[in-house]
Formats: sequence, structure tokens, C-alpha cells
Amino acid sequence: MRICLFPGTFDPVTLGHTDIIQRALPLFDKIVVGIGVNAAKNPMFTAEQRMEWFNEIYADEPKVESVTFDGLTVNYCKTIGAKFILRGIRYVSDFEYEKTIADANRTLDNTIETIFLTGEPKYTSVASTIVRDILRNGGDASPFLPEAVIKTLKK
Repeated sequence: MRICLFPGTFDPVTLGHTDIIQRALPLFDKIVVGIGVNAAKNPMFTAEQRMEWFNEIYADEPKVESVTFDGLTVNYCKTIGAKFILRGIRYVSDFEYEKTIADANRTLDNTIETIFLTGEPKYTSVASTIVRDILRNGGDASPFLPEAVIKTLKK
């Protein structure tokens, strides 16, 4: 079984994230969206809220599940039996950063392969950091967000 971990903070979940997941679906038997709980980061949305969004978005897709995890990504991969780590790339600068992490992960466990998918050009400018900034300043971030997220924000 080809199990893949798609780790990230997903704060909030964006159309860029869902684009990567949709395009990875044919490649894997199971995609585990791993919401990293990082003590150094102060997220805008709770890990539970982010997990709920993924659960709602992929309610009809049995191949996708969401979880929270902390610690090293490769260690969590072992816990769930994942042999692949999925990462989305928007720009060349993303690749440089992601390759450094992939190289470190390969050194820690060379049985786990990192798979990079480039995002659709229309989602290249979609970054959670930018979306949070728009939200904090009272702007309309809906062009960057899945419907499940928009519904929560309207409440």
C-alpha cells in the first residue's frame, strides 16, 4: 500500500493545499494530511479546526485522512507506515528550502522518499501567510480558500 504523509501547518487550509492533494490522489493509496503541531509557531486557527476543514473537504474521499502530529516528520511516517512525504512547490525558492529538508529526512531515514508536486499556476500566489495577513486586516480572503474554510470564517 502506497501511503503518503502531506505534512504542514495548513493555517488556514488554502486552495493551494487542496490542489496538491487532488493531484496526488492518483499516485497514492492513502494520503495522510499531517497537521504539524509546532511549539515555535503561534497559529491563527486551532489544530482541531484545521483537521475539521480537511475532514469536511474530503468527506467523500476515503483515501484522504487528517491527523495532528508533533516531532520529526520521518518518525511520524514510520508510525503510520508512510514511505512517501508529499510537498507542494510554488517557486524555485520553495524548492531550495524543501530540498534541504528532504535531504535531512533522507539522511534520517533513506527508506522514505519525498515527492514534490508543483502547484497549478493559478494557485502560485496562494500562501497561508498571505491569507492570514488578509484576514487579520479585514480583507476578503475567499478567492484563496476552499468553501469549508469560507463557511467557518463567515460565522
